[in-house]
Amino acid sequence: MRRFLFLLGSARQGGNAETLARRAADQLPASARQRWLHLDDHPLPPFRDIRHVGGGAYPPPEGNEKVLIEATLDATDLVIVSPLYWYSVSATTKLYLDYWSGWMRVPGYDFRKRMGGKTMWAVTTISEEDQSVVDPLVGMLRRSGEYFGGRWGGALVGYANRPGDILRDVDALERAKTFFT
Repeated sequence: MRRFLFLLGSARQGGNAETLARRAADQLPASARQRWLHLDDHPLPPFRDIRHVGGGAYPPPEGNEKVLIEATLDATDLVIVSPLYWYSVSATTKLYLDYWSGWMRVPGYDFRKRMGGKTMWAVTTISEEDQSVVDPLVGMLRRSGEYFGGRWGGALVGYANRPGDILRDVDALERAKTFFT
């Protein structure tokens, strides 16, 4: 059974990227489990790199960090949902990804091993006609998943600037219908 984790990284709840992701998720089979987490609802403190301190192990996650690591490890498919912010993901999404460095060093989680085989996806919206502006975001997410031996599922890109604009991007909404297949 596939278990999709949708990590919402927009600074706005119900934004264009989330709307596009929900349209794509509507097409998933009923047997596919979906979990939606808005990263703003699970804030993390700034990431601290302590891998060269002491033995390099990180303490067991607590609170929001524990919610996020356990949801991440439970998923078969990770869907990063973030509008393009300065040619990359949002700050909350980047912070979540920074935590992966520490999670690899938390005893008992086997994060690196358990990330292998997962499929990484991206759903994003851009406000420029030139879709090549999304290349840095896509490259970063694809390589992050591949680092762990995962698969790259692809990127669903829509054009939207103002709230609700994604509903006018007929091409993106059509691509959403088959994105996860």
